[in-house]
Amino acid sequence: MNMTAKDMIEYFKQVVEVMENEKDYLCELDRKLGDGDHGVTMSIGWQAVNEQLNNKLADETDCGKISSTVGMTFLNAVGSSVGPLYATGFMRGGKVVKGKSELNDTDLKEFWIAFVNGVQERGKAQVGDKTIMDTLIPFANGLEESFAKSNDFASAFKEALLAGEEGMKSTKDLVSKIGRSSRLGERSIGAQDPGATSAYFILSTFQPFLNN
Repeated sequence: MNMTAKDMIEYFKQVVEVMENEKDYLCELDRKLGDGDHGVTMSIGWQAVNEQLNNKLADETDCGKISSTVGMTFLNAVGSSVGPLYATGFMRGGKVVKGKSELNDTDLKEFWIAFVNGVQERGKAQVGDKTIMDTLIPFANGLEESFAKSNDFASAFKEALLAGEEGMKSTKDLVSKIGRSSRLGERSIGAQDPGATSAYFILSTFQPFLNN
């Protein structure tokens, strides 16, 4: 499959919409674990991104520049810990596709792996810590494995997304080890992690673009 810069802009606009629609749900999840503002934080960050997509990036043809600008914009709009995570992820992703106006299967695989690696390097969390990485690491591992076998990005992404979804759901049974929610200890069991959930939304919103 090929993804153009225009498709990438459209994808990010879809993420804006999804985060707006899921804002209350993400806040509800966060009320069980944190200060209940994760949905609002994501909304603020993605609305700022939307502004750039409609103005500065509207005619941008460099996929790397689009992703890096999304990352920087999100960081500038969001003060909380999630800002630097996504900023690093999208800037790393942007770096591997810099100068390209169209992305092929290998480019797309490398974009998403770089994105996950960037988030992890910045946040230092592992699988089992009840964070965003419980979605992202299984997803990245699944993508690497499936793509190595098939060399087909669309089918590899679909498989990887299922692994990410399982990871997200697994956070319900985990004790929170990092961040504000770690103070809850055992009481954090039973609540799905809001960060793992919003990370899943970012990934799942990409799936419809695989059919292009």
